[in-house]
Formats: sequence, structure tokens, C-alpha cells
Amino acid sequence: MAAASPEHKNHTMTVSSRPSLLATIFSGRMLVAFLMGFAAGLPLVLTGSLLKVWLQDEGVDLGTIGLFALVGLPYTLKFLWAPLLDRYVPSRLGRRRGWLLLFQLALVACIAGLGLSDPREHLYVMAVIALLVSFFSASQDIVIDAYRRESLSDEEQGLGSSLYVNGYRLGLLLASGGGLILADFIPFSAVYALMAGCMLLGVATTLFAREPELAEGAPKTLLDAVIKPFVDYFSRTDARWILLFILLYKLGDTMAGEMASNFYRDIGFSKTEIGSVVKLFGFWATIVGSLVGGVLILRLGIFASLVSFGVLQAVSTLGFAWLAYVGHDLVTLGGVVTFENFTAGMGTAAYIAFMASLTNKKFTATQYALLSSLMGVPRTIFAAPTGYIAAALGWQWFFVLCTLIALPGLLLLAKFRGWLRPAAPDVADKPLPAAS
Repeated sequence: MAAASPEHKNHTMTVSSRPSLLATIFSGRMLVAFLMGFAAGLPLVLTGSLLKVWLQDEGVDLGTIGLFALVGLPYTLKFLWAPLLDRYVPSRLGRRRGWLLLFQLALVACIAGLGLSDPREHLYVMAVIALLVSFFSASQDIVIDAYRRESLSDEEQGLGSSLYVNGYRLGLLLASGGGLILADFIPFSAVYALMAGCMLLGVATTLFAREPELAEGAPKTLLDAVIKPFVDYFSRTDARWILLFILLYKLGDTMAGEMASNFYRDIGFSKTEIGSVVKLFGFWATIVGSLVGGVLILRLGIFASLVSFGVLQAVSTLGFAWLAYVGHDLVTLGGVVTFENFTAGMGTAAYIAFMASLTNKKFTATQYALLSSLMGVPRTIFAAPTGYIAAALGWQWFFVLCTLIALPGLLLLAKFRGWLRPAAPDVADKPLPAAS
């Protein structure tokens, strides 16, 4: 019998060395992605909704409470200091784990300090500590996003992103729902002390996780860390189209979601009906949707997933128009909410995986911070006039418009088909699309 060719042997070894789907799903890498998501989601509402309820209970006026939204600015501006996290290695733990441990220990201290603040006697001190919590939380987000990109292969980004999102939502749920329930029985200071203790899970995850390999060509100077990520990104042929796609892909979904609660109330649903159906069914549908999306991305690849999940997102937005036609009906509400949240979870998993696949491992923190900051634009700017649009068009045609707004993002995907392929090698290892 003739000996197998070297090419055949290499192919056989490559195929046999690939982990199975179950092995990937239950790997330590995916557990780390989930736990880091939990650590990222927990601090967000501690300077947001939970803090505002505490201030209201202490008799702080609504105008001042509204101004506390400004403590969230670090989440929008995090790309400004992201180059520092690409350039410097703060400890023996490495570039990613070193920064993570530093930020997480700072979060534990600042969250506990926030709980010890007195909103009636030292409101400005509380505001400064809340700003510090936001800064260290946003900084942690930068490093976690970079760690996930560098520790997972391109094929694993979708599943890793879905587990990260689910961990993030669990952290949000614990801090918001759990925090409010606890505050009925114990002082807010004790609630914040408990939440600071919960952040220790993130510290333990960082200590036991593996440090990703430092990519060859990582910046050696601060100037390189600031300039090279932008030069690298904008040298791609489709750079401007990619930025436009990131703005448009979830725009219709975001605009519809922005007015959903007002829509439910306007067609006759009570607060209890909205809370029980939307929050209960919606939360779990999103969790399941992101998990299913992550598994499907492993099978389909990012391109096919973005297309199919994007179509499903658009169809689910059209479901709101159907609900507007049907009116007050709990069964229809449950079906529309479940389908919309399920497809939104799938779309978000593919969306985050796509952004991760765009980053060069040499400058992961800076490039991902830029893209994720851009991802928030539809939520903060484009969604602002949705109330006026809904009032002018009526609910049914407003949601039809939101569905149509999803189409340009889907059409833009055709420009990326040539290089956005399943099982593509890591960006750091392949030539990027050439500059035009």
C-alpha cells in the first residue's frame, strides 16, 4: 500500500486535533468568558439604577439624581486610555491579567467605599467615588474584551461572546434585581458591601485564567500604541464600510427596543403585565438566544450567522407591528417578546464576534474599545428621536420603518463575503484586506 502523502498526513492531524463541539462548549476558556462577563456586568448598575434608587430614598432631588448619569462617561470615552493597556505590562501576571487584577481590586475597594458614603452629608464625595467605579469598570471592560479576543480562536469568538453576554446579564440581574430586593431588608451600605464581595469572583477568575500569548509586533512605545492601531485598521479596503455596518446592523432593533415599553403601555398593557411577560420571558429568551447563536456560529461561521441572524432580527421587529395591529393580547405579547429577545440574543452574539474578529491581536484593547464605543452610538444618538417618529407615523408604521432600517446593514454584508469566512485564521496571523 502506498504511503500517505505528507499533505494527507497534515490534513488528518489537523482534523483530528480539532476539539469536538461539546469539548469547546464545556472548556475552561468558555467558563472564563462567562465569569469575566459576570465581573463586567456587575458594576454597571451600581452607579446607575441601584444608586439612583438609594439617592431617591435619601431624599435627593430628581434633578441631582439625573445628573448622576454623567458618572457613566468613562464607558463612552474608554478608547482614550485603551492604548496604555496595550503598551504596558503592569505585573508578572502579564499584559491582560496584570491590568485585570489591578482594576478588579480597585473595583472591590471603590464599590465598598461607595456603600460607606453618605448621600445626605457628602453627596459630592459619593459622586467622585461613583465616577471612580465607572472608570475602573470601563477599564476592566477594555481588558476583558481584549482577553477574550486573544484567548479564543476566530471560530470560538461567537460562542465565547454569547457566554460573555450571558455572564454580563447575570451580573446585571444580581446587582439590579438582587440589589433592590436586598435593600428592602438591609441598608444600602450592606448591599454594596455584598456586591464588592461578589467582585472577588472576578479576581479569582483572573488569578486562575491563563495569560494569552503576546502577539508578535505588539507596540513597544506609547506612540506606537496610539498611532499604529488606527493606521492598521484604516489600511483595510473595507474599513469605512465596516464602521458603517457596525452603526447600522442593530439600528432597527435598537430603535424598536427604545420605545417598546411605551408602546406596550399605549396599547393597554398594565405595568404588571409588562413586568411579568417582558422581563420574565424576555430575559430568558435572550439568554437562550445568545447561547444558541454562539453554538450556531461555531457551525455556520460569522458571515452566515450575521446574515441569518440579521434577517431573523428584522422579522422579529416586524412582530411589533403585528402586535400593534392585534392590540391588547397577552398571548401575542408573549410570543412577540420571546421571539424578539431570542433573535436579539443571537444577533448580539454574532455582532460581538464580528467586532472581535476585526481586531489585530497586536492592538486588541485599543481597536476593540474603538469599535465597542461606536456600537453604543445607535443607542445614544440615533434612538433619541424615536418618540417623535412614532408619534408622527403611529406604532404600526413606526415598527415597519424599524424593520426597513435593518436592510442596509444586511446589504453591506455582501462587501465582506470575500474575506469574512468561517474558520478563518486569526487576524494577527493573516494579511488584512489591502488598502485601496
